[in-house]
Amino acid sequence: MPIGGVIFITLFIAAFGTSLIYLARWTGGKAKKTSQAKFDVYECGLPVEEKKDTKISVKFYLTAILFILFDIEIIFMYPWAVNFRHFLATGSGLLVFGSMMVFLLIFIFGLWWEIKSKALEWD
Repeated sequence: MPIGGVIFITLFIAAFGTSLIYLARWTGGKAKKTSQAKFDVYECGLPVEEKKDTKISVKFYLTAILFILFDIEIIFMYPWAVNFRHFLATGSGLLVFGSMMVFLLIFIFGLWWEIKSKALEWD
C-alpha cells in the first residue's frame, strides 16, 4: 500500500472517530445528579465497608489463574478434536494422536497436582 493510502486511512479514522464522539455528546445529553445514592456502589443492599488496609486473599488470584490455565488447555483440545479426521486422512493421525496424549498427560498431571496440593481449598 502506498504511503498516501496509509495517510488517508489514518486521517479518515481520526475524523470518523472524532465525529462519532461529538455526535454521541450532542445526542446523548448530560447525566443528571439526582442523589448520591444513585452513584454509590450497590453490593447486595449492604453499605460499603471497605478500608484502606483491606487485603485480598491470594486464594482469589490462585483460583483465577488456575481457571484460566485449564480453560486455555481445553480450548487447545477443541481444534484438535475437530480436525482429527483430516489428520487421519492425510496419514499423520498417529503422530497427532501421540502428541495429544502427551498434552493430556501433562493436563492430567496438572489437575492431579492441583488436587493433591489442595490449591482450591478455602481453609
